[in-house]
Amino acid sequence: MPSVLILGFDPHAVPGMDGDAMGAVLNKELARFGEHAIDASMTLIAPDESAEPTVVAAPSEQDWDVVVIGGGIRKPEPLVTFFEQVVNLVRRHAPRAAIAFNTSGGDSVEAAKRWL
Repeated sequence: MPSVLILGFDPHAVPGMDGDAMGAVLNKELARFGEHAIDASMTLIAPDESAEPTVVAAPSEQDWDVVVIGGGIRKPEPLVTFFEQVVNLVRRHAPRAAIAFNTSGGDSVEAAKRWL
């Protein structure tokens, strides 16, 4: 069974976001992976000093086939440096995994399947 790691912002740690509503979207998307016979795990990151150790630890858990980096990390232009850090940490700590990008919390399966 292919394995996918999804990295995204913890919706409860992002000011102005309805954490419960976005958390429900993320949980629904995680469940969809099972419907496609894909083993998936989600790691949520707070945009603070805990981000780097969290991003380093998650890819080290196992050999992932794909790591999907969420749009919340990638899209806001002020976070470009943070996004670069996440990509480089994933590349360093999961060197055999393809890196994919979703456009929202609801299309991570499709992003991962492009590389499986």
